[in-house]
Amino acid sequence: MTEMKVIARIRTDLPEKFGVPRQSGLVDGLLGRIVFEPEYRNPDALRGLEGFSHIWLIWQFDRALREEWSPTVRPPRLGGNTRMGVFATRSPFRPNAIGLSSVKLQEILQDPQLGPVLVVSGADLVDGTPIFDIKPYLPYADSHPEATGGFTDPLERTALQVAFPQPLLEQIPPEQREGLLGVLALDPRPRYQEDPQRVYGLAFGAHNIRFTVSADQLTVVAVEPREESL
Repeated sequence: MTEMKVIARIRTDLPEKFGVPRQSGLVDGLLGRIVFEPEYRNPDALRGLEGFSHIWLIWQFDRALREEWSPTVRPPRLGGNTRMGVFATRSPFRPNAIGLSSVKLQEILQDPQLGPVLVVSGADLVDGTPIFDIKPYLPYADSHPEATGGFTDPLERTALQVAFPQPLLEQIPPEQREGLLGVLALDPRPRYQEDPQRVYGLAFGAHNIRFTVSADQLTVVAVEPREESL
């Protein structure tokens, strides 16, 4: 069997799993940059890609690698107590830790040091995630409006109202605000956590975002610099 090669890595504002959207395409304002490994920085490999609005990313759950696997997993969206077959979920704990995401291709940049860089939106990947392959999204073949979502259909939470005091929001670079607001509105908490007194922390870019959630409102209470970014 030929060894899988990492062709690129994605750079995003989410350095930790907590807060990453549960699926791709849920936060359009969340931007990412796909930076190719040196041996794959040939612009010819992207010839024609500019004509597609969306692309597929095939990547690795590099932070969930295990030697063993289980035929059943506990999806967080079911409260963490109900087991489902691993192949009926998108759990990272699989025989092969491979992920699949559809993202919007915003533009293709030509960086003098990094070569071609893909700017994408709607990614659900942690910063630094290795990418194995990129393929164009084909609307005539890949879109299935009649599809059903099995046990996930009734599970999605209603988007939260986000209360982000203006003095705190102004600490976030303008180009990152839409993505951050979208991530917060999705409710980053595990489904089984409903403590309105708890203060949660979300690492985003150069900051830690502290917030509480009560009923359908998320309130940001602090924005702090991340130590890793100092």
